[in-house]
Amino acid sequence: MATTPEQTLRNLPSVDEALRRPAGRLAAERYGRQAATGAVRAALAEARAALRASGGAAAGAEAVASAALGRLETSGRSTLRPVYNLTGTVLHTNLGRALLADAAVEAAVAAMRSAVALEFDLSAGRRGERDDHLRRLVCELTGAEDATFVNNNAAAVLLALNTFAGGGRGAVVSRGELIEIGGAFRMPDIMARAGARLIEIGTTNRTHARDYAAALDGEVAVVLKVHTSNYRIEGFTAEVDARSIVALARPRGVPVLHDLGSGSLIDLAQFGLPREPTVAEAVTAGADLVTFSGDKVLGGPQAGFIVGRRDLVADVNRNPMKRALRLDKIRLAALEATLKLYRDPDRLAARLPALRLLSRSRNEIEALARRLAPDAAGVVGGAYAVEVTRCESQIGSGALPLETLPSAGLAFAPPGGGGAALDRLAAALRRLPIPVIGRIEEGRLILDLRCLDDAQGFTANLAKLRLEDSDALG
Repeated sequence: MATTPEQTLRNLPSVDEALRRPAGRLAAERYGRQAATGAVRAALAEARAALRASGGAAAGAEAVASAALGRLETSGRSTLRPVYNLTGTVLHTNLGRALLADAAVEAAVAAMRSAVALEFDLSAGRRGERDDHLRRLVCELTGAEDATFVNNNAAAVLLALNTFAGGGRGAVVSRGELIEIGGAFRMPDIMARAGARLIEIGTTNRTHARDYAAALDGEVAVVLKVHTSNYRIEGFTAEVDARSIVALARPRGVPVLHDLGSGSLIDLAQFGLPREPTVAEAVTAGADLVTFSGDKVLGGPQAGFIVGRRDLVADVNRNPMKRALRLDKIRLAALEATLKLYRDPDRLAARLPALRLLSRSRNEIEALARRLAPDAAGVVGGAYAVEVTRCESQIGSGALPLETLPSAGLAFAPPGGGGAALDRLAAALRRLPIPVIGRIEEGRLILDLRCLDDAQGFTANLAKLRLEDSDALG
């Protein structure tokens, strides 16, 4: 006599039976009995639905417990997961930008673990200012009179514009510098939110000193100079340098705000990198305030810097918005440790991950690719041809967008070609315990190895592709 579906359903284990199995006990130990019980019930519900839909044998208690444990492990995994950034973009905004130096990580952890003198003056025994932890150091490194800090460079620009041009006062900016960067961040929108009245001058490709002079004859509260680090206009172009703008604005008593964006503290050319204007140069050129980021070529955590004239920085700090945008103790600690590394420029490249990765030579990266190529080929078998390839890395995060860095990596190509096969491989790499993020171009999946530090860990991680995703390799 055939077994009916209802009889089969009755063969499913109880919740208690599943929880008593090794996988069930492990689930309760790791995630708590309440969570484990809920996961077992969900696994049983799935098993009942599968039996009603297609029949078959009832799952045993261990199978149900294992399914429940798997559910908990998947749901308990953080979505903010470490990945291997093999995209070729070093300061990748979507992957967290600059990696922090060990000293910065240790300082941040120490700040998290205990109470700190965040806004407490230990010498005077009274309330202090959190900016004091960085102010002297930043002034030393940039030559500025004073400095203040917020949670990113967009906030720095917003706060400065609101302070000096809020309430509909005029802010002059060249049309060629009305940038838009990632995440639909548009300078005109920031200016509007800051309450400034935008005064556009010049044209997209050419702005002259006479355009600034004409605008400054009207009602102007601030002049904004934007370093167009995320794009470049070439050909029939003209722009006015910051020093010339200052010469026009200062006699009229109008402050000049220079937004550097990336904000290099040193000349990158000494490390074989394309040159980027430094903060000290902007200060020396006479800009009244300079804004820049902490997590780009500076190599620290996300932060926005406002440096310049002492009286203007004081005005910024009196703005009620400053409190809403201030840094917490963790980032202050990481920033302080990062900035202290700049006091020893001879060892900076060895200690600052962002600079070390940016300055790696192609020969070094190519040698690494040759060592890894046999292991990579063994993992994918004959499903993809694997070869060492030369490629070009980018700095990323809007810094020097047209400049590339000679690099090397591994190229995976399906013998018959086809984008679908590359998409399957890219998806399989993203499903690894530590996801691997590369890029697809010209019929190949490229893993640019510029940012790969842990070759042994990468090889062990990649080996699991064969075990877990072999169906995705064909």
